[in-house]
Amino acid sequence: MIIEIDIRDKGIALLELDGRNPKIAEQIATHLPITSKINAWQDEIYFELPFQLSDENVSSHAQKGDVSYWTPGSAFCVFFGESQPISPVNHIGKIISGFDQFPLVKEGELITLRIKEQG
Repeated sequence: MIIEIDIRDKGIALLELDGRNPKIAEQIATHLPITSKINAWQDEIYFELPFQLSDENVSSHAQKGDVSYWTPGSAFCVFFGESQPISPVNHIGKIISGFDQFPLVKEGELITLRIKEQG
C-alpha cells in the first residue's frame, strides 16, 4: 500500500508500507486521512496521531527514509538523515518518492496522510 505524505506548500512524498510491523501499518491506514502540525527533532519530523497503538516489533535504530510509529508519544515519524530514535520505534515503511522535501520542513507546518488512489 502507498501512502501520500502531503506537506503543505512543499509537495507530496510517497511512503510504501512494508512488512516490518504490519498490524501497526494497517491500523494507521484505517484512520486515514489525518492532518496535523509537524514537530521537528534533529533529522526527523514527527506528529502525534489521534489514537494510541501498542508496540509490535520495535527497533532501536533507524535508516534514512524509514517511517515509524513511536509508541510513547503516539507519533508518526519520518527519519530523513542520520539521527536515531530517542527510544525504540516500530518501522512501518520507507519513503520511495519526494524524499528531498523533508530537510526543508519547518516546525508547525501542516502535514496530511492519505492512501494513494491507484491509477
